[in-house]
Amino acid sequence: MPEISPQGPVCGILISWPRLIHWPRLAIILALATSGCASLPQIDPDLACNIPSASEAQALTIMRDESVKLTHTPFVPGNNIHLLENGPRTYAAMFAAIAAAKYRIDMESYEFDGPIATKFAELLIAEHAMGLQVDLIYDDYGTNAPPGLFDNLRRNGVNVLTYSPLTPAAMLTMDINRRDHRKLLVIDSTIAFTGGINIAQVYVNRPTSLPQSTEPSQMPWRDTDVEVTGPVVSVFQQLFMQTWTEQKGPPIPAPPPTSTAPQGDSTVQALDGSPPDAHPAIYKTLLTAIAVSRKSIHLTTGFFAPPPDLLEALQCAARRGVDVRIIVPSTSTSDSSIAAGRSNYEDLLEAGVHIYERHGAVLHAKTAVIDGAWSIVGSANLDWRSVVYNNEIDAVVLGPSFANEMEAQFVKDTAASTEITQAAWSHRGLGERLNEFRARLIEFML
Repeated sequence: MPEISPQGPVCGILISWPRLIHWPRLAIILALATSGCASLPQIDPDLACNIPSASEAQALTIMRDESVKLTHTPFVPGNNIHLLENGPRTYAAMFAAIAAAKYRIDMESYEFDGPIATKFAELLIAEHAMGLQVDLIYDDYGTNAPPGLFDNLRRNGVNVLTYSPLTPAAMLTMDINRRDHRKLLVIDSTIAFTGGINIAQVYVNRPTSLPQSTEPSQMPWRDTDVEVTGPVVSVFQQLFMQTWTEQKGPPIPAPPPTSTAPQGDSTVQALDGSPPDAHPAIYKTLLTAIAVSRKSIHLTTGFFAPPPDLLEALQCAARRGVDVRIIVPSTSTSDSSIAAGRSNYEDLLEAGVHIYERHGAVLHAKTAVIDGAWSIVGSANLDWRSVVYNNEIDAVVLGPSFANEMEAQFVKDTAASTEITQAAWSHRGLGERLNEFRARLIEFML
């Protein structure tokens, strides 16, 4: 698989402000508008449209081998993986795992907000009081925690690390675009949770009989996580420790050795998407899997502002007869991101890609199912920010058993979505087209 070609340095600030922005800090962020620089990928003219294979089994082998070669991360057999839909089910499973912990809890979240964060904090404090080691990483940009929450955690013995703190002194020497977008919980080095679900109050929103709200903070949120047990949990644990060390967290004991005893029949890769080495491993792996695909590519994403290589790969796959379907949000915390994604609809539709906009909920899931055998659940969106800036983490799962569960969820989300047809899209208004053009100009910063 050819390397992504650099386009050159691009500098800018976050344009799509988060749902619960720290407004008092806005002046500081604007003052540092040129501090966020990165090399952005552009279309590689040698990108393979199709990596041929003789059978579906051989295609899966190529996907696996290329992913290991690109990421230097093994696939680990012998795991049990459980698909979790939406916040309430995921939180219930997390609460149960935390309450059953015996010696260690490591947690990492982009957001740590609202009463639900207070509930998690109370549980973490209670577990530490019982003698457990408890470590927490939160992103300072993404989080708007209840006042005093982190001070209370620290006073009660929880090790708390702020990722890239938004203080004037720190921001003078940092790139404010680099954020910790991971969602990860590891219990006793034996159970891991990861996916798209933050610790945020919006995840407990419920549908009501009132007219449907279009305000994201009031709508239910549709998201996906996984609960993993087995030998691969040790890799997730290492990735937590990697972030803790890179962010110069206070010294904490290394995790104890993890059992290698099989817990199930799933083969899983814990995929690191950290940005410092300018090696977008998650993105490259996805491009390779798309190029190898033989029959189907089914994607969901919370933010759709795809870089050129991804657009080219999806169009190539559709043109060679692969069933390419993408579910994107109709409502989002970033209107500009939606407009940027829509600016690509025309080219994708012409190539034969099927596009669906999810209604009735804020779609935040980041998943992929390719050829009914290669599945991804994680924190990485199909946008520039996940490729270039963010610290991300994905779980890649091989085999048809888990993929069948993923496909069932994809069908369910499709049924709650509206398909965008080429005929209807060609009749959209001038105002929409201008908005798409504006968003396209800044999509690498959304």
